[in-house]
Amino acid sequence: MKEAVVTYPEGVPQILKMSDAEFAEALRFLAAAKLYELGRLSSGKAAELAGMERVEFLHSLAEIGVPAINLRDEEIEAEIRAAREIVAPGFGVSSRPTSCGGSSQRGG
Repeated sequence: MKEAVVTYPEGVPQILKMSDAEFAEALRFLAAAKLYELGRLSSGKAAELAGMERVEFLHSLAEIGVPAINLRDEEIEAEIRAAREIVAPGFGVSSRPTSCGGSSQRGG
């Protein structure tokens, strides 16, 4: 793995109430999260950059408000079209509310 050096003002980790090691770990995670959020890295590569397992990385994104599912509008529309194409006739989603287990009155 390659290495990058980041310079920062002395005392920044202490202002954030972090050790130097915790600060370095946070920088790696935040850089990976931002690159993932921008669509520049896959979740797997971003997790690798952060030094985490993929599932742990995706779970940790919620802590900083980054969605784990990162689809652009056109990707969402394509997924919706694909889902509609595989729904068999008669099993589609209805906009009408249905009654489940309603009471019926029968004469007896």
